[in-house]
Amino acid sequence: MYNPFSLAGKQILVTGASSGIGRAVAIECSKLGAIVYITGRNVDNLNKTYLELEGVENAAIPADLTNINDLDTLVAQLPVLDGVVHSAGVSYPTPFPFVNAEKINQTFSVNFNAPVLLNLALLKQKKLNRKASILFISSISGVHISSPGGSVYSASKAAINGIMQGMAIDLAGKGIRVNSINPGMVETDILLGSGLTEEQLLDEKKKYPLKRFGQPNEIAYAAVYLLSDASQWVTGSNLKVDGGYSVL
Repeated sequence: MYNPFSLAGKQILVTGASSGIGRAVAIECSKLGAIVYITGRNVDNLNKTYLELEGVENAAIPADLTNINDLDTLVAQLPVLDGVVHSAGVSYPTPFPFVNAEKINQTFSVNFNAPVLLNLALLKQKKLNRKASILFISSISGVHISSPGGSVYSASKAAINGIMQGMAIDLAGKGIRVNSINPGMVETDILLGSGLTEEQLLDEKKKYPLKRFGQPNEIAYAAVYLLSDASQWVTGSNLKVDGGYSVL
């Protein structure tokens, strides 16, 4: 059956695959025929994701991508890739007057430094195929909106979208596409750890035209599109998947 969104035969790396959006992306990619390499810091949760992948050639490689030795070890174990999904991320909600250097460094080391350095290592080691697709899971925060206590998180995501556009220009000559997905609130561990009460979460849902938060698999479907040959003429793009939140 004709399917322009098929990932059959593609080799794809997904970071942050131990939970949330990263886990959903890895699972959906495997269902569409990709050989999936997953990485994350939580070994037990990473193995749980691995067991949910379809196919027999997938691999789970635990790594802390803020540790340069772990990053180099990961890259050494990878084949030449057709796709990379940077899904690892953290959020430490803090009102701006209480922000300090430690909070900034903690956030940027995971949300910005790690994926950027991983991309550089993959390029230097020639681990990206021509016409490969690089995809950042970013956020509407910092790109279209922000929130109380979200200044540093927003800044890290704004930085990701900035470097994504520059990379799209610089790597176009190699045929490599670079894009980002900008989700609204998605029901993941980060949302549960946001510090918002149940009442506050209900109030937040009411702000969405569709009156609900997103699900990880709904972000994964967008990722599949940007990894597949269906998006061969898409690069430098910020794809909003936010239930209409940012249009209000």
